[in-house]
Amino acid sequence: MKHFTMAEMTVTGSGLPNTPGQLAIENLEYLVEKVLDPAREATGVPIEVTSGYRSAAVNAAIGGVSNSQHVTGQAADITTADMAKLFAWLRAHATFDQLIWEFGSTAQPGWIHVSIKRLGGNRMQVLRAIKAGGKAKYLPL
Repeated sequence: MKHFTMAEMTVTGSGLPNTPGQLAIENLEYLVEKVLDPAREATGVPIEVTSGYRSAAVNAAIGGVSNSQHVTGQAADITTADMAKLFAWLRAHATFDQLIWEFGSTAQPGWIHVSIKRLGGNRMQVLRAIKAGGKAKYLPL
């Protein structure tokens, strides 16, 4: 983990305990090694993790789905100065399970969700999240 710390990958503003177990730690390290560090090095700009690992309690408190990859340490929500550029780089160069353009506009996402499975089976699924009827809807991108 060159450009990210475990503290960054587990930060929460919820006030709830958010300490990952060993499996989640290994998944977070893999996510950083295979996706986040290479993206940071290639783009040359800081990347902020707004949500990495989430304990079940933190995930429930923010309204996350129960099977969220954040709970297993396989996902991060990230932002940077030019998210469209980062999204394009990830899509072209990274191995991932899901890459999601989260809300925002057609020019820039509000944030990027990226996940990867350490033990394989990555879907390389690229989606765009939009609001439809007050709920999130995920469309192929």
